[in-house]
Amino acid sequence: MTVGTAITIPTHIHGYPDLAFGGYVAGMLADRVGGEVRVDFRRGVPVRTPVQITDTESGSVLTDSDGTVLAEASPGSVELAVTPPPTWEEAVAASQDSFAAGRAIPDCYGCGTTNAPGRGLRLYPWRLRDQDLVAAAWIPDAELAGPGGHLTTENIWSAVDCPGGWAAIELSGMSPGGLTAALTTRRIGPVRAGEKYLVWSWPIAASGRKHTVGVAISTPKGDLRVLAEALWIEPRR
Repeated sequence: MTVGTAITIPTHIHGYPDLAFGGYVAGMLADRVGGEVRVDFRRGVPVRTPVQITDTESGSVLTDSDGTVLAEASPGSVELAVTPPPTWEEAVAASQDSFAAGRAIPDCYGCGTTNAPGRGLRLYPWRLRDQDLVAAAWIPDAELAGPGGHLTTENIWSAVDCPGGWAAIELSGMSPGGLTAALTTRRIGPVRAGEKYLVWSWPIAASGRKHTVGVAISTPKGDLRVLAEALWIEPRR
């Protein structure tokens, strides 16, 4: 294990209040591993609090000041059948419904409706009308990109987080308040700021408090850019 790098996740990069946004954390770890990566979450990651990323023989690990493991990344594989995408018009309608519905956490980094450009993804997923699919029409802001206009790894992984959660809630019966337990992502092509993308998600399996979902990002023509599988855990009653 190498010497770690200390980081502090800014306040605005949160899902639930005071907890760092899961997809963003996963992307930070995955960026150090490369290729297809699985990130497993062990505990919530706080914002405004120094944590440490350390490279390991098999991937990378995030720990708190006491050395407690918060999340860890390792090589993974996404093998799932992709549900056919919605049309652009269907995705636009879903995002409009999402925006109109409001949010319990209006400034969530992923799907919050009150974020200014660069302060969140401004990606609004919602269940399609009369279909078992959650979808969003998304044009990433320039502030989410790095050199060449390509979205950073952290923001690509962030983009598959909330859609998966909404699929678990709307289509798999998960109670609100669930948490991302594991996220595995494959990057197939570039995702650039200012371009149109379809983001859609669907349920795969459910067992007790566990809900597995698939998430995809493509161009409006259906050219895949990102494919992900997520495990969400329902809160205890």
